[in-house]
Amino acid sequence: MRQPTSHAPFILALIAALLSAAAGAADDTVRLDSERSRVDFSVKVLWLVRVEGRFGKVHGSVSVDRFRSQIRVDARIDVDTIRMNSKNYENWVKSPEFFDAGKHPQIEFASNAIPQDRLRKGGELPGLLTVRGIRQPVRFQMLPSTCERPAYDCPIEVEGAIRRSDFEMRSRRGTLSDKVELDFSVYAQPAER
Repeated sequence: MRQPTSHAPFILALIAALLSAAAGAADDTVRLDSERSRVDFSVKVLWLVRVEGRFGKVHGSVSVDRFRSQIRVDARIDVDTIRMNSKNYENWVKSPEFFDAGKHPQIEFASNAIPQDRLRKGGELPGLLTVRGIRQPVRFQMLPSTCERPAYDCPIEVEGAIRRSDFEMRSRRGTLSDKVELDFSVYAQPAER
């Protein structure tokens, strides 16, 4: 009597090949649009007067895992692109007293993996923020989208706050608030392949 041939090794190999192909197809990388993206910041002087500025260059990417429906953000902000109402303020915040642009030319943010639908619905955006070479966990708030294709037709809006002292910016504590408010407006463009 003839024994039935086992197809198990073939089936397992086929499943492994399909999963591998699906995983490769599921991953995508989207580049941040550095021309349209921006980060605004503000801090209060004497707890009354708000001083504002803008970082003009945001670089990085968003990794999209379509298989798990998750994204990760990796962003870098050029400290030297700070723009404020006064050139003196610009030079001051770029100095070693604050961002120390000479030694630390970039601020970096690396998010945790978050559900992809958070781009539309909004929600928490946790991750690690590196300022002046100091890495701290942060939690920003992503606002609900106002368009059909977030990051393409309208910006992804994120807001939050950090404390200067967490990044060893401890000067002028009597006159300058420790809390720094941040507003991100981020656009993306398809990555070049």
